[in-house]
Amino acid sequence: MISTPRPDRFGLGLAALGRPAYINVGRTDALPAHRTAEAMREHTGRVLDAAYERGIRWVDAARSYGSAEEFLAGWLGERGHQGITVSSKWGYAYVAEWRIETEVHEVKEHSVERLREQWAQTRELLGDRIDLYQVHSLTPESPLFDDLALQHELARLRDSGVRLGFSTSGAAQAEAIERAWELEIGGKQLFSAVQSTWNSLEPSAGRALTEVHHGGWRVLVKESLANGRLAVNPPELLARVAARHGATPDAVALAHVLAQPWADVVLVGPADVAQLDSNLAAASVSLDATDLGELAALTRDPATYWGERSALPWH
Repeated sequence: MISTPRPDRFGLGLAALGRPAYINVGRTDALPAHRTAEAMREHTGRVLDAAYERGIRWVDAARSYGSAEEFLAGWLGERGHQGITVSSKWGYAYVAEWRIETEVHEVKEHSVERLREQWAQTRELLGDRIDLYQVHSLTPESPLFDDLALQHELARLRDSGVRLGFSTSGAAQAEAIERAWELEIGGKQLFSAVQSTWNSLEPSAGRALTEVHHGGWRVLVKESLANGRLAVNPPELLARVAARHGATPDAVALAHVLAQPWADVVLVGPADVAQLDSNLAAASVSLDATDLGELAALTRDPATYWGERSALPWH
């Protein structure tokens, strides 16, 4: 029997809260009727308050999550909470200008100029509260792997005391993790943390994540509900396991992630407090070997999974 996970293994991701449009399924009805910046700020504050009350002490943002860093900075300033680990990401710029319907929502660029610009913006908002700064969506073909100037700029940030990491996306997550593991500047690894997608449908990065976890890296898991698809449209097999436990599909899908010993922080991305509570019910779901064997059958081909994800609409 898998032991019940501790509450401090959960983190709150702000991708679905910091901007009016995102790709998560099941998000629309949970948000304010009018998604103005002020309405979303207040709504985000309520979710942050609830997460804190329930024991969550890790919050993850990104420069491209609209006003997520600004909302988080304001909340931290108002509440005065200490002991909260804050992570954020650079590399994508939010360009939607608070529009729900627009051709482009974010633009990716891994360059020295983008790092300097966005680190300054992050520091202006969050000061020294940043515990982990991550390259957003590192892929095997990222220019970072060949850009020595960018690597040395990151190393200067690392040597100033900021922990560095990266997130991964796409069918080649494992390859990106393996390449990043080999990056050394000044005789030290450039990175010491990774945030990857791992869920019941897309577990392909599991072996690579196991290896870097054993090597001392902090491992964060994102998109553990497949952008809401495992909660709103769960596969029949997942629904059967959930029914057997008297639990919701999202709780079982998250318990599946929590059962992975290398998963240090499992990020949840609720759009409101009700979704947060439903997600956190995973802490009371104990999956046995039979459950885990059945859930393993949900695995999709990575290329198919990521193709379906890329087709999700912003709404």
